[in-house]
Parts: sequence; C-alpha cells; structure tokens
Amino acid sequence: MDHIDKHPHNRQVINRMARIIGHAQAVKKMIEEGKECDEVLIQISAVRSALNNVGKIILEDHINHCIIEAIENDDREPLIKLNNAIDKFVK
Repeated sequence: MDHIDKHPHNRQVINRMARIIGHAQAVKKMIEEGKECDEVLIQISAVRSALNNVGKIILEDHINHCIIEAIENDDREPLIKLNNAIDKFVK
C-alpha cells in the first residue's frame, strides 16, 4: 500500500495547504503594502492556526493508520519517528 493511501484526509490536507499558501502570500502582500502591524499580526496568527490544524489532521491520520499498522507488525521505528516529529511539532 502506498504511503498516501494510508491517509484518508490527504486530499483535504492538500487543499488546506493550498489555502494556507494563498493566505501567507496575502500576508506578504500586506507587509509590502505597509498595512498596520496589528492587522498583519492577526493574519499571521490565522496562518499559524491553520497550519496547526493541518498538523493535527496529519497526526491523527498517522496514528490511526501508520502507527496502528506498525504496532500490529511489532515495528517500533515508526513510533520513534513519531515521537521525534511530535517533539518538533509542539516547539
């Protein structure tokens, strides 16, 4: 099974990432146009929140599919990788 096939929300994540990229580009344009700092900060916060939400979806899919499969196959490597990824994600 392909890695992408294990993640049922893959299309949703891709669509959300496209929107986040568009939003981040809009924030860049706001900065270039000299918009008020408070407006820019609010939009940066919205982008960060959207990224965190995408991360949660990816994490849930990973746990519900890859990690369960790894446990069933007595493969600890994906658990080690997940712990490392979580450490970096929550920083």
